[in-house]
Amino acid sequence: MLNGIVRYYPMSDDIGFLKFKQPYLHNPVWKAAFYIHVYSIMPALLAGFTQFSRYILREQKQLHRLMGRIYAYDVLLINAPAAMVLAVNANGLLPGRAAFVILDCLWFLFTLKAVLEARKGNIAAHRRYMIRSYALTLSAVMLRAWKLIILSFVYIDPVHLYMIDAWLGFVPNLLFAEWLIRRKTYRSKLTVLKNHTTSTARSSR
Repeated sequence: MLNGIVRYYPMSDDIGFLKFKQPYLHNPVWKAAFYIHVYSIMPALLAGFTQFSRYILREQKQLHRLMGRIYAYDVLLINAPAAMVLAVNANGLLPGRAAFVILDCLWFLFTLKAVLEARKGNIAAHRRYMIRSYALTLSAVMLRAWKLIILSFVYIDPVHLYMIDAWLGFVPNLLFAEWLIRRKTYRSKLTVLKNHTTSTARSSR
């Protein structure tokens, strides 16, 4: 990710992804959104990653809150708005654009819900929405990974590849996040049931 970001500095209009977006480069809004998205995704990835550290959660709660705020401000105020400008003008025709618009809306919604649940003190719900939010943040990584995987097996023309990649970049992530959430919920219920059964057994003796 860092290597992909660094190549856009200093700003140049004829490298990487921008080679395929020449008709949009005259649009200052699109161009600003592109560079905002490119340069602000790394702080979101790093700040979000720290939120799942058990050590930080237990021993560095102030750091957890600080990094959480950085992540939330980055996604809600900077990255998601910029990404929406790119989404409605994405490659891959309507299927590609629909994928990125849905991704961006869910990303914003899950992050906002994570913040609101934390403010209510509902930590379990906060954790669930953060898992979903960060799974979508990681689509920035998986978009590139799936492209490399697909092209290593078969050649697909760029338009159809972009359509496929747009959906693969976030749908498997979200499915995995939901599986992880349900697995954790199931384990928590088992622990509660086990503790209740043990307590009942002891009291009956």
